Amino acid sequence: MQSAPSMRRAFLSIGLALLCLAPVINTIAQAEGARSKATDLHTLQQQFVDLRFGMFIHFNIPTFMNQDWADPDASPALFNPGKLDCNQWALAAKSAGMSYGCLTTKHHSGFCIWNTKTTDYNVMNSPLKRDVVKEYTDAFRAQGLKVCLYYSILDTHHHLRPGFITRQHIEMIKAQLTELLTHYGPITALIIDGWDAPWSRISYDDVPFEEIYSLIKSLQPNCLVMDLNSAKYPPEALMYTDIKSYEQGAGQHISTATNRLPALSCLPLNTAWFWKTDFPTTPVKDPAMLVNEDIIPYNKIYDNFILNVAPNRDGLIDANALAALAEIGRLWSPEGPVSPLPPTEAPIISHNLAKRQPANASWSDDMNIMDFGNDDNFRTSWQSNPTVKEPWYEVELVGDKAFNAIVITEDKANISHYRLEYRSNGVWKPLWEGDNKARVKIHRFDRVWGDAVRILIDGYETPPAIAEFGVYDERR
Repeated sequence: MQSAPSMRRAFLSIGLALLCLAPVINTIAQAEGARSKATDLHTLQQQFVDLRFGMFIHFNIPTFMNQDWADPDASPALFNPGKLDCNQWALAAKSAGMSYGCLTTKHHSGFCIWNTKTTDYNVMNSPLKRDVVKEYTDAFRAQGLKVCLYYSILDTHHHLRPGFITRQHIEMIKAQLTELLTHYGPITALIIDGWDAPWSRISYDDVPFEEIYSLIKSLQPNCLVMDLNSAKYPPEALMYTDIKSYEQGAGQHISTATNRLPALSCLPLNTAWFWKTDFPTTPVKDPAMLVNEDIIPYNKIYDNFILNVAPNRDGLIDANALAALAEIGRLWSPEGPVSPLPPTEAPIISHNLAKRQPANASWSDDMNIMDFGNDDNFRTSWQSNPTVKEPWYEVELVGDKAFNAIVITEDKANISHYRLEYRSNGVWKPLWEGDNKARVKIHRFDRVWGDAVRILIDGYETPPAIAEFGVYDERR
């Protein structure tokens, strides 16, 4: 039998062990609780398009430089909005009939306007020394408005740019997103920029999309992830985004005739995204035009319209912008939910195993050879020579790989009947056969292992052209 002191030491050790385990147990409990409260993606997408109209707020260190793209070495001392009032922003959004806001927590030059522990390059080291993200989220919620956040992957201050990305950069991104998604309450959507865009050139392999997406969903399962990537990916499918997003000023325009995906379109009220010295005296966009050419027609096609309003260097919205917002509210008011969103395939979020791997195909002209069918460029294509009667396209996976999804994107919808096969131990095995006339053909199936995948094309109207052949091993 143990002595009383021995028993006390044993109980003390057990107590200390339980105390150390408490944070881990609490984290597990929180994660399980979050999963149990998760809403299905289609419902979240419907709820987002039902919001109809919101306020984008570009406010960061570029505000104080008369630039949209700031000097990454600009001193935090520049950021000094002496009259900052996020309540004014929220009331202005309310006056326009808006239902939510979205603030630029970090733009491309890397300055953070929240109390982050990840970098000294933040608002707490500016003359303001106030957490702008907190003041914004509190003000908008006080007016009954939903809260979204904008976050840039491209970060030139921290050298997070093509060719320089390290694992430390990825961990910084994850730490910053963890702060934003744990300290500021429920976030309806996270709008991500500067990632896999033609101009930023940071791929979903450089900063792994599925890893970041999974982190966001683990922290807030009901937070929609929106990457501003529609300049690259086809409008017929959700690829690396929960909501298809269009930047109108960059020439990205949603089709009011054919769109069937949950979407977001954005446009600035002024001539640029961040405040400029001429904004108070330069006419803003016509409120009637914004109502009749953007809000109303877009809402009819499952598209939520977000209008950027740029606060000035005092941290206030200019009088001409306030007047325009009030006029929008006079001309338009939300009419409740939009039409039910059509069924939508779950987004593609995984690494493409077929990207730039060795490919082969039936005969094609030299300017349309097989290499263009998996080059990660939807504007180039492999195209079969017109004389070929039974076209085929094949990708080598370079060793046995596990996969459970294939996505074929045609240049134009043309292929009707086809077969998918994979090679295992030197033997071609069937995966799928049938008719599918969609331009983007998404196939999900139980996981298989193989070293090559091919499509055998039996039905088509004109010589088949494949813009991208993707193979994925999705987490399910």
